[in-house]
Amino acid sequence: MKIIILGAGQVGKTVAEAMATEENDITVVDLQPGLLNELQQRLDIRTVVGHASHPSVLYRAGIEDADLIFAVTNDDETNMIACQVAYSLFNTPLRLARVRSFDYLAEPRLFKPSEMPVDFVINPEQMVTKMMQHLIEYPGSLEVFDIAAEKAQLIGVRVQQEAPLVGSKISDLSGWVGISKARIAAVFRKGQAIPPTGDLVFYPDDEIFFVAALRDVKRLLSGFYTADLTRRRIIIAGGGNLGKRLAELIEPDHHVKIIERNAQRCWQLAGSLRSTIVLTGDATDPEFLKAQSIEDADVFCAMTDADKTNIVSAMLAKHLGAHKTLAIVNNHAHGTIAEQSSIDIAISPSQVTIGAILSHMRRGDIVNVYSLRRGTAEVIELIAHGDRSKSQVVGRAIRDLPFGDEVSICAILRQNILLIPNGETVIETDDQVIIFMADKAHVEKVERLFRVATSFI
Repeated sequence: MKIIILGAGQVGKTVAEAMATEENDITVVDLQPGLLNELQQRLDIRTVVGHASHPSVLYRAGIEDADLIFAVTNDDETNMIACQVAYSLFNTPLRLARVRSFDYLAEPRLFKPSEMPVDFVINPEQMVTKMMQHLIEYPGSLEVFDIAAEKAQLIGVRVQQEAPLVGSKISDLSGWVGISKARIAAVFRKGQAIPPTGDLVFYPDDEIFFVAALRDVKRLLSGFYTADLTRRRIIIAGGGNLGKRLAELIEPDHHVKIIERNAQRCWQLAGSLRSTIVLTGDATDPEFLKAQSIEDADVFCAMTDADKTNIVSAMLAKHLGAHKTLAIVNNHAHGTIAEQSSIDIAISPSQVTIGAILSHMRRGDIVNVYSLRRGTAEVIELIAHGDRSKSQVVGRAIRDLPFGDEVSICAILRQNILLIPNGETVIETDDQVIIFMADKAHVEKVERLFRVATSFI
């Protein structure tokens, strides 16, 4: 696939890194030669210096025969105009754009093919706040994704020392307080993937990924992590668009405070939020945090525009007694530092976004892609097509598929009904199959298996 990425910032760089290893022809366009040189030294890609929406620059990037253009500069208008130029002048088949302004997103008519030819709009802020909301709703969770047309969720959790299921086997889950639709998709112990067989015993600090129907999620989660799931105390550091949006989402069910440095912004927030308490102050000031009873906070969310502020404030909040700390960290190097600190979860907007992007770049009939464990693991939802004569998977039992220990089919959506499969389950045509890969290196093999013969129509 020939792909043009407009913008060499964090999201563009993450996409280039993900796709350059999968036999794609990648060209990255940016105004800053330094960013492009850094990418070209590490990846087998082409680069073009220039303004991303200018026809002449797109022409030099090879837009004439590109399969896909992904506009991810820091400017919404540039991204949208680039898609318009790609459509009007070069008839590029697929056009994706990052659009961050909620003013644009609030007008769905704007992105009709006849108006603004953007096939898929990506809003990292929206995805990040949804992830933060899930992490607040499910104490103990490390990653949360809605899957199978939102009939189930994929949850990552670290097993707590005194959790009820410590010492139990995977095979014991069927009798765990009425769990009806759930499956352990993967287990990581000391960073290494362990095949999730029925006789595997859960130990403290194991990193567990499971799939469960919505009604079973909290019940199963309580087996790995003991915490109060009722109304909780949340402190948000940063009253920008991210902080405000998160507050709007969670204030009906939780006690929420926002800490914001800018007094004028505080007045704006206070006038638009319903029950959230808005405070003017510095989230990196220990005395200020103590005055807000930080030790009673169930979750501290560091969501300012500055990585360093987020890392410092989250570490400080944890030191002062906050139960769980979440921090938005854009820079990959800063993310590594944050993960090695006392911060519970460092959230990378580019990593949260990458799954939505990859779903449009993978081969086959891909519904969704979810990038986990900072990009090392991956979950794919894809549609099975064909019949037994034309497909390597349709009409075959899961136990007979040539998957290794690090690949598992953890759920199937069949005619809008959620199934939790076992080895005897036979895949049918049009099944939406959810596959967990503990190592994303298996992606190509999985995609190849689900392709149908060339004669299939």
